[in-house]
Amino acid sequence: MSEIDDKKIVLAVDEKPKLGQWILLSIQHLFAMFGATVLVPTLTGMNPAIALISSGIGTLVFIFITKGKVPSYLGSSFAFINPIIALKLLEADPASGLPVGSFLVGSFLVGVVYSLVALLIAKAGTNWLMRLLPPIVVGPVIMVIGLGLASTAVGMVTNNPAGEYDLTYVSIGLVTLAITIITAIFTRGFLSVVPVLIGIIGGYCFAAIMGVVDFTKVIEANWIQVPDFMVPFVDYTPSVSWYVILLMLPVAIVPIAEHIGHQLVLSKVIDKDLIKDPGLHRSMLGDGVATMLASLIGGPPNTTYGENIGVLAITRAFSIYVFIGAACFAIVFGFCGKVAALLSTIPAPVMGGVSILLFGIIASSGLRMLVENNVDFKVKRNLIISSVILIIGIGGAAIHIGELFSLEGMALASIIGIVLNIVLPGRKDVDFDEMFKKS
Repeated sequence: MSEIDDKKIVLAVDEKPKLGQWILLSIQHLFAMFGATVLVPTLTGMNPAIALISSGIGTLVFIFITKGKVPSYLGSSFAFINPIIALKLLEADPASGLPVGSFLVGSFLVGVVYSLVALLIAKAGTNWLMRLLPPIVVGPVIMVIGLGLASTAVGMVTNNPAGEYDLTYVSIGLVTLAITIITAIFTRGFLSVVPVLIGIIGGYCFAAIMGVVDFTKVIEANWIQVPDFMVPFVDYTPSVSWYVILLMLPVAIVPIAEHIGHQLVLSKVIDKDLIKDPGLHRSMLGDGVATMLASLIGGPPNTTYGENIGVLAITRAFSIYVFIGAACFAIVFGFCGKVAALLSTIPAPVMGGVSILLFGIIASSGLRMLVENNVDFKVKRNLIISSVILIIGIGGAAIHIGELFSLEGMALASIIGIVLNIVLPGRKDVDFDEMFKKS
């Protein structure tokens, strides 16, 4: 019996907490997801308030689809930061011909991919997925995501809005990074689970002392305010292009692999095999529907959050009602004009400071996946697959055929990695049931 199993369960998955306990536990989960969920829209130029609302709605939908058996919170996915930034830059360039809202169309299609994968899992089981996306492919792709965002994080810390090197910005970024690291390493209990939030708060206070924060928007904002949703056929006309498909959809392999990992870990934490009941197909479908709904109001793609699984492991309060409460709080916060205005005043170096750590952790988690699955780099095929994925992905390699077809960066690296794994001799398929036993 594991150490986790020896600890007493405070609240079972289907157990309703008392009102005071319910509110406090829900707020804990809100804090756990808050920093990362608002960071993604901040980096991509999307609306953080809409991201909060879509995460709350997505979580409620996820809970419904999984029959209230999977205590998880859904927040903004980091995997799509670069594709969304790239698409929004092209939308702003009239010469590209890419219509406004293309990044939301891409997000919707990502949700469709999740749903199709869920359907295939329901019909054909899970082992086919592990054959298509083994650790030797997914690990390097995750590393590409983190390392590919490195210049974005460093740029936010070093450059002011005019694009010039600014020592004040550097100091704010380094203080934010230091607070985040200290919180992660030297605190215990709940604080150790929310270092990003603590880092943002600490960095924000330091930035205010340095005179970088402008509180005018917060003072002028209303307490209750409807954010500027982006609704298809109202604010933009949806249009599907090959460029959007090739830039967004290959990246979906990362959240899919991440989702599987989260379900395996969560199963161990709550001591229930969620892969079988309610089934991986249901949880994957929950991710898919949540992402499609988010795209319909202008929110980023959603994914289950490891931060909240960490809170579960600490509190041992597994109640699904706690996540319902956290989702409702997120929706309420999204309609609070003061909160939305406050989020918009967070200086770039504060977000850049926490991003240095977060993006590095993303890259390191790809390396961790390779280590934990005993990927042997003495084997030439493994060395070749990982090397090609890393260089093509980080180097920004591209294939352009006229103006209609373009495949580049992480998307190209993902597809080539999958193809290499299929065609190179010596492949050893991973059995999903065995993987669950070892997790």
